[in-house]
Amino acid sequence: MLLRVLFYMIIHEKLIIYTDGGARGNPGPAALGAVVQTAEGKLVKTYSEYLGEKTNNQAEYEALIFALRKVKIYKPKEITCFLDSELVVKQLNAEYKIKDPDLGPLFIKVWNLKLDFEKVIFNHISREKNKEADKLVNQKLDQKI
Repeated sequence: MLLRVLFYMIIHEKLIIYTDGGARGNPGPAALGAVVQTAEGKLVKTYSEYLGEKTNNQAEYEALIFALRKVKIYKPKEITCFLDSELVVKQLNAEYKIKDPDLGPLFIKVWNLKLDFEKVIFNHISREKNKEADKLVNQKLDQKI
């Protein structure tokens, strides 16, 4: 494992993460999924975690926060994040205001995590292009419910 971490720290300055968060019910039991890849598309690591009772939007933010914390060990300079939550992406890109008071602290966590990297890009993608992260969410929810 140590050699794998060193390999990505030395060779890869850019990582790509796909994240998804979902809740069954809104709020309801929630989980996150994250897929980390190199810029060349090689799989680095996948993650999933049960979150407890959350809204869909909270779960989306929690997924991104979780992934940004995890990729710190690889010390990338640049991270490109792909999320299927248009709301979260537009809030992070300052296109939408944050009206839900529960999302404000989560936004701040993401914003603070951005400081650990030279460049972080947030992109919205369709659910069809985020199937791996979505699958991780549903697998974790199926295990817990």
